Amino acid sequence: MSVFTPLARPELEAFLAPYGLGRLRDFQGIAAGTENSNFFISLEQGEYVLTLVERGPVQDLPFFIELLDVLHDADLPVPYALRTTDGVALRELAGKPALLQPRLPGKHIKQPNNQHCAQVGELLGHLHLATREHVLERKTDRGLDWMLEEGRRLMPRLEPTQGKLLQESLDEIAKHHAHILALPRANLHADLFRDNVLFEGTHLTGLIDFYNACSGPMLYDLAITLNDWCCDEAGIIDGARARALLGAYSTLRPFTAGEAELWPIMLRVACVRFWLSRLIAAESFAGMDVLIHDPKEFEVRLAVRQKVEIALPFAL
Repeated sequence: MSVFTPLARPELEAFLAPYGLGRLRDFQGIAAGTENSNFFISLEQGEYVLTLVERGPVQDLPFFIELLDVLHDADLPVPYALRTTDGVALRELAGKPALLQPRLPGKHIKQPNNQHCAQVGELLGHLHLATREHVLERKTDRGLDWMLEEGRRLMPRLEPTQGKLLQESLDEIAKHHAHILALPRANLHADLFRDNVLFEGTHLTGLIDFYNACSGPMLYDLAITLNDWCCDEAGIIDGARARALLGAYSTLRPFTAGEAELWPIMLRVACVRFWLSRLIAAESFAGMDVLIHDPKEFEVRLAVRQKVEIALPFAL
């Protein structure tokens, strides 16, 4: 189970008391995490999620709290940080930074349909519109420079065919580096996979796990999202789902000509990012009881994305 820091009931009760939410009824670790320790918390006044932040600089946590406040104020279904009765949002538990957030209703969708994808596209559009005029700056720690550096580091460990695929992608990133960074910007979720969205039936009820959120090109966020939500098991983009997602998004924010030109490249960049991060996770957590996503999945998708037939809707 991916709980890196186990908790005992007495220390958890002491931590929760200042929120004034009643007695602790029950708690359990969440097995799906790959970077942080998460727990479902049941209190007299409701259901919550407690996160112990295991990775990343503590100085970035105020950014996450502020971003979620902005999105919550924009009526987006996000798990904003709760405050204690003294107004404190960021606290410490078991020596780790800790946040308590409302538990959103719904379940993850494993096999999305066109309607699911349209709602995801609409949600992402609203997220970008809520932040593009006043972007909260945070440079991602897994951006283009990181991809170039880690890609070169991992290259000697790959098979020749893998190495060729990765090298061609790194060359493409280096060539278009400045153009990508010049695209229209906002705050990004940057990890909008199926396991970070909640649905009740066909109604989207929550977007969670913002610990990869950053500032950057909106098109990159869209590429990450489409690569997961509109992709079949063979790594091929499903045209109907992709058109549903892109169409819903573009009704809120029309695309630019520059975005349309870089769209195929950005889909490949998004594949590189997760192929590399999964290779690193598999290496770092080998032999440990930690959920590790298969790196092969994004290697396959990157190979398939060498040809992209799904264009952006009409760009301005």
